Amino acid sequence: MSLTEIAVRNAKPAEKAQRLFDGGGMYLEVAPAGGKWWRLKYRIGGKEKRISLGVYPDISLKAARERREQARKLIAQGVDPSTNRQAGKAAQADRSANSFELIAREWFAKHKPNWVGSHSDKILARLERDLFPWLGKRPIAEINAPELLAVLRRIESRGALDTAHRAKQDCGAIFRYAVATGRAMRDPSGDLKGALPPAKGGHFATITDPKAIGELLRALKGYTGSFVTSCALQLAPLVFVRPGELRHAEWSEIDLAAAEWRIPASKMKMGAPHIVPLSKQAVAILQELKPQTERGPYLFPSERTRARPMSENTVNAALRRLGYSTDQMTGHGFRAMASTLLNEQGWNKDAIERQLAHAERNRVRASYNYAEHLPERRKMMQAWADHLDSLAAKTL
Repeated sequence: MSLTEIAVRNAKPAEKAQRLFDGGGMYLEVAPAGGKWWRLKYRIGGKEKRISLGVYPDISLKAARERREQARKLIAQGVDPSTNRQAGKAAQADRSANSFELIAREWFAKHKPNWVGSHSDKILARLERDLFPWLGKRPIAEINAPELLAVLRRIESRGALDTAHRAKQDCGAIFRYAVATGRAMRDPSGDLKGALPPAKGGHFATITDPKAIGELLRALKGYTGSFVTSCALQLAPLVFVRPGELRHAEWSEIDLAAAEWRIPASKMKMGAPHIVPLSKQAVAILQELKPQTERGPYLFPSERTRARPMSENTVNAALRRLGYSTDQMTGHGFRAMASTLLNEQGWNKDAIERQLAHAERNRVRASYNYAEHLPERRKMMQAWADHLDSLAAKTL
């Protein structure tokens, strides 16, 4: 006699486990503690076996019967439902172990020690914000080009085309890592060449007109916000390092007597140490700043705690406060400003490139040549500071 939903619901526990049969080998087992399990008894290969079909009431009588019929179809084909279930669980575990997120985090952990902190932070933020929500749980070997493109176009749709291109590059590196470690057969990002509009070209907004530079310098000098931010604003054009290098500057790296700032390789984008000769003007700013922040490690600490540097958005926010839009000037723009004008003034191109700490193709050479052209760079940095003073002094 078949069971009814009412009979199942009203089944009461007893001192020993009870079995209420429904037919086809399926029965409801009621434990003394009150739990109710659907089970299926079957024979395969001459052996009697049992398999769980779920727990009542999570699995209703109707749902249990559907599971019974699925199992009976397997048995009719000579497939053991228990073995089939174990294989399914193993396959699911394999899919999870080879998910895009897991492999991406593994790739990230492998490369993070070789990256500057600010660079690795941006990559991880990009993965967590733009890729993991849509691709994270997918088995990496199953992700195809159209699926990847859909995710990249989601980034593009919010106006972040450069970020979409960078995300595509990240994905390419992750897929190639998966191929190398035997978790994928190919890199689908290579099929997307030309699928995204070209990025605008990585040029940061800057000011190169001498008259406009003078106006900017006077605005920086007149900044009325935080004293620490004011010093960062005034130092930025004099040293023209990357914004991340500026905000992570530490007093232990500064030698005011030698007028020199030595940035360790671990903080540099290209992974090589860098020397920044300090002009008299730069030294004067640092001498004024030192009593304010020397009790902590950073020249420009966070307003909340001296244990962390200022936010990466501090300088740009100050420029916005001074009236300069993102299309006019950015913290990174001081580098382009210096590069443009120093080249126009006829300084040695190699000295300029070395001071900008641009990529050295030969990595071995890069680890040794951080002091290359240093005497000329000292002269150039002082001449540059003097030139900025002259521009700032020229009023209308």
